[in-house]
Amino acid sequence: MQKSFLRETATAIMKAVVVVVTIVLVVATLSTMYEVETGVSNGLCNIAVLPIEGVVLPYHGLGEFEMVITPETVEKFMDTVEREGEIDAVLLEINSPGGTPVASERIAERFRSSNLPVVGVIGDVGASGGYMIAAATDYLIASPMSDVGSIGVNMSFVEESEKNEEEGLTYVQLTTGKFKDIGSPNRPITEEEKKLLQADLDLVHNEFINIISDYRGLDRDEVVALADGASMPGIKALNAKLIDELGGRAEATTVFSKILEMDEKSVKYCEFKKGLLPF
Repeated sequence: MQKSFLRETATAIMKAVVVVVTIVLVVATLSTMYEVETGVSNGLCNIAVLPIEGVVLPYHGLGEFEMVITPETVEKFMDTVEREGEIDAVLLEINSPGGTPVASERIAERFRSSNLPVVGVIGDVGASGGYMIAAATDYLIASPMSDVGSIGVNMSFVEESEKNEEEGLTYVQLTTGKFKDIGSPNRPITEEEKKLLQADLDLVHNEFINIISDYRGLDRDEVVALADGASMPGIKALNAKLIDELGGRAEATTVFSKILEMDEKSVKYCEFKKGLLPF
């Protein structure tokens, strides 16, 4: 009986040791995986790549857009790469039609304030708020066929009061201020309201112009002449000084080699990976 007890005790102890060792091994493995996955560089690359894709919004869940970029995503990414000694610069691959003005400005300012060189490459589109972000880079490249610019602000909407009337729907206005439901699609907008909204749009538009003038180092009057809301192909944007060069990654590689004073073969891109990354 004593031998049986000792044997059972020894077995239990061995099981406990095995469990502890297993837990330690699992934790160590997960820690290693986490370090690799949450780090942008694997030690073999030095240029962090961040896609600026989709609509620019202050947070996820606002609207039903499949692709969204938010200030929080960008800030977490930049905080991470700026802490990594292996990262020498950042490449933005931009495909965005724009979004809300404040979110766009916040993202643009984050790149502008970075201690790392930031180069932008516009793909199919870098327009409106997407162009504001692109303009904040230290050097901006676009394809001759890219859609660039669209410096303007939009607040248009569909007014549905006649449709509601045909369907027997009545809009009941209950507000505590005459402008509280301004812009409601369920009633006609008044001329006074139009003037008020247009004045607000003009203020935002002027600030947009100031930002582009500052980022691109252009005379404000030059930007005013371009700020009609229209976009343009990359080749025209180059002539308008909205971009610095035509091309793509190959041209970006040359730019990085000059900025970082290294051979082009030493420019290695850390491709953006989703998953365990903290952003």
